[in-house]
Amino acid sequence: MRITQASALAVFLLAAAPAASLAEDAKGAVEKAYTAWDAAFNKHDEKAIAASYVSNAKLMPPTHQVASGPAEIEKFFAGLFANGVIAHKLEVIDAGGDDKVVFATAKWSATGKDKEGKPTPLSGLAMHVFERQADGSLKLRLQTFN
Repeated sequence: MRITQASALAVFLLAAAPAASLAEDAKGAVEKAYTAWDAAFNKHDEKAIAASYVSNAKLMPPTHQVASGPAEIEKFFAGLFANGVIAHKLEVIDAGGDDKVVFATAKWSATGKDKEGKPTPLSGLAMHVFERQADGSLKLRLQTFN
């Protein structure tokens, strides 16, 4: 009986190890993607932001106006920049996935302007679905935030 239990435990640990490795790899890859995305945002580089999305990506912002594809996504962020949104930061809450699709949840923060044009803090939650690229990097397939 003890041999059976030990064998079952060994099989479980061997099966769980790749899953744990993928989760750790996913979090690291997401953190790297977030760092690059924040850097592009904080340079007000809407073209670099748009390049971080796959061709059939969807952006679902709180405005409920879905942006489809990099060109529409670029236009959305150009509008934010024109309205003075700065200092964006994404912080991973959770990440996971596999060798093809990675998901993440995050807290985001930025600074916008109130009705009088004074700086005001902005923040919320975000959900991202990434497609892993051949080089291991991530590109966004779906983004929603509030």
